[in-house]
Parts: sequence; structure tokens; C-alpha cells
Amino acid sequence: MKTTRILSAALLLALLSGLSACKKADEPVGPAQKAGAAIDAAGEQVAAKLHEPIDKAKEVGQTISDAAKDTGEKINEATQDASRGIDKATEEVGKKVERAGEKIQESTKK
Repeated sequence: MKTTRILSAALLLALLSGLSACKKADEPVGPAQKAGAAIDAAGEQVAAKLHEPIDKAKEVGQTISDAAKDTGEKINEATQDASRGIDKATEEVGKKVERAGEKIQESTKK
């Protein structure tokens, strides 16, 4: 029976303290709530300021990545152009060597 009374008293005390903690809708904001709101606002400002350099770093990183990609494409194009030039030059040299060989053969026939 004592346990039931103790539990009932504890429950009643918890209910009363819960009700006393509730605030009415027309009550002004208390100092603790004002302080909490100020802390929240300050935290949001700090978070925003911390995200600014991170966002800028991401933008710079993307710009560098795009520039590297463009440079890589230009290098590939230049390499392909050079390769075509080398192929053409090799073909021209081959034709000249062939003509020189023909002239040598003609000169040996005479």
C-alpha cells in the first residue's frame, strides 16, 4: 500500500510540474526562450559563414576540373593532329625514297 501511495504521489507531482511548465498562449516569451533563440540564430549565422568558403572552394574545384578536362581534350586533339602530320610526312618520305630508288635503278640500266 505504501508503494501505491508513493507512486501516486510521484505521479501527481510529475503531472503538477508538467502543467506548471506549460505556458499559456498569451504569455510573453521568457528570458530562457529569448536566450535559446539568440543562440540558435548565432549558430545559424556561424554555420552560414562556414559554408561560404566551402561553397567557394567547391566552385573553384569545379572550375579547375573543367579547365583540366578542356586541356586534356586539347592535348588529345594536338596529339591526333601531330600523329596525322607524322603519318603524312612518313608517307611523303616513303614516296621520295621510292622515287630515289627508281632513279637509282634507271641509272644502273644505262
